Order: sequence, then C-alpha cells, then structure tokens
Amino acid sequence: MKKINYIIIFFVLFITACEEDEPDFPVNESPIVKAESTYSVMVDDDIIYARGLSHDGSGTTIEMPQQLDLYYPDNNTTDRPVIMFIHGGGFQGGTKAKPEIIDMANYFASRGWVFASVDYRTTSDLQGTDFTGIAPQEWIDFTLQSAETPDDARTSIAMYAAQRDVKAALRWMVANSDTYNMNKGFITVGGASAGAVSTIALGISNQEDFRDEIPNIDDPTLSTTNQNETYAVRSLVDFWGSNVKLELYEQVYSVDRYDSNDPELFIAHGTLDPTVLFSEGTELDSIYNSLGIYHEFVPLVDQGHGAWNATVDGKSLSELTFDFLVERQNLRVE
Repeated sequence: MKKINYIIIFFVLFITACEEDEPDFPVNESPIVKAESTYSVMVDDDIIYARGLSHDGSGTTIEMPQQLDLYYPDNNTTDRPVIMFIHGGGFQGGTKAKPEIIDMANYFASRGWVFASVDYRTTSDLQGTDFTGIAPQEWIDFTLQSAETPDDARTSIAMYAAQRDVKAALRWMVANSDTYNMNKGFITVGGASAGAVSTIALGISNQEDFRDEIPNIDDPTLSTTNQNETYAVRSLVDFWGSNVKLELYEQVYSVDRYDSNDPELFIAHGTLDPTVLFSEGTELDSIYNSLGIYHEFVPLVDQGHGAWNATVDGKSLSELTFDFLVERQNLRVE
C-alpha cells in the first residue's frame, strides 16, 4: 500500500511545486524529412478523437469530447512520419496548446512530420464521487483502499482515464492516417512530465490495457474510441517523466509489461528536478539496459523541472529529438 501512496504524493507534489501482441511495422521505404524548416504548417484545431465520461460541477456524469490539435506540412507527400505528444500537468490540468508544445509541433511539421498535441481527462473533469465507467472497478477498489485523501483517489482515477484517452487518440490517428497521409510504420509518442508518464505507459503496455478493463455497458463512450484499431509505436520520447503509472498498473493487475520488444526510448531529464526526481530517469535507463533495448539518456545538467529551454552541446530538445528519430528510424533527410 505504501507504493500507491508514493505514486499519488508524487503528483500532489507536482502541483504544489508548479494486450494483444503489437502488429509488425509495415514494410515500406523510410519517409523523407527536411533538415531545415521548409514547409508552411497547416493546423486543424480541436478535432474530437473520442468521448469519455466525466463529472460536471454538480457531480452528474456526462459525456465529454476529447480533442487534439493536428499540425501537418503543406506539401503533397503521402508518406509522413507521425509524432503524438502528450502535455503535462500532474493529471490535474494542463493544455495541448502549451506554447512550448506548439513550438515543437511547428518545428516538426515544417520538416515533414504530422504532429498531434492531445488533451485528455484530468481531475478537473472528475468532480463527482461515482467513478463507474471512468475507471475499472478493480482500479477503483485499489485506489479507495490505498489513497489517503479524496484528492489522492481522484488523481489515481484520472491517471487511468488519461491513459484510456491518449490510447484512443493514437487509435484515431491510425484510423485517419489516409486523410492526413500518415505513415503508420513510423509512429513516435512523446510527452512531458505527466505526459511522459502516459507516454511510457502507452508504449510499454499491451494494446488491450487501459481499453478492455471497463465493459461498454458501464462506459458507452468506448464505442467512440476506435477500439478495433491497432498501432505500432516505433519510438518514445520522455521529457522529465517516470515509470510511475505503469508501476501502478502492475500493482493493480499483478503483471509486468516490459519486454525486449518495447519501443526505443529517448530520455531528457533535469539533474536538479525537485518534482520528478532525476532518479526516475535513471530507473528507466536501468530498465532499458536490463532488457537490451536501444535508448538514449540525456541528463539536463543543473536543470530543474520543465526544462523546455535546456540545450545540450548547443542543441535544443527539438533538435536532440530530431537527431534521435532520424537516426533510429532511418529517416531520409534532405
């Protein structure tokens, strides 16, 4: 029980401080991307990718649209690599329109990627006390037995709902890949802080995890989440995140989802981070080392939490991410 208390306290401190087997990658030639900003960027705002149950101020359960913003190059290519990015906020709030994420989206879309910035349910959307259909009963029971306060319990429930949502967002992208000329064989998922926590959980968990634990009769909005779509994540990008949500999932369901087939990983983490400790990054580094999976761990020296402006050898986080993806996905650069 101490572990879940640590998990919830982790996110409380954040606020006060600030499957089936995965499908094989499609066999095709690597996409072409540009070394410099080349294309004008098109933006489709507030696309509804799914719906989910939430509570309004009176505690009544309602259906809530979940939205993403899609950035893509103004070009004629039919072979665009994909990045889906998940914002932070300690599962209490946050926004897909965070300026630093918008800057990153324009960086990559202007070079040929389709970049999605995703919103998801947080504790601000869960003001009631009946979480039926929002989290599975076993998750609710574990939370209520372990959480020390109602706010702690709500944060744990939000962690599950957020994961259900971001997985639905990725399935929406796969379902709409032809519309935006996305190459499903070159999918990257990334995030910052709580978004990186969800990134790790998405990339490592099985496809059915955070999807099939709730029956449709309890959550009729599941029918809006492209449940039959599958995806193959090639790379993960973790900005100052941790393994904490996946650890909670493993406690609730007594499973270990890590294996040697997990996606490759890029980690950037501030050495002086007081909120998500640097040791959380080293833990992921150790896990990947033990499995023999390629990854890069970049300490952001003397940086704290949310080090968006950090540079390493003169390169920004976007540039470092670009280099990692180009090399590891064998993208062709012009």
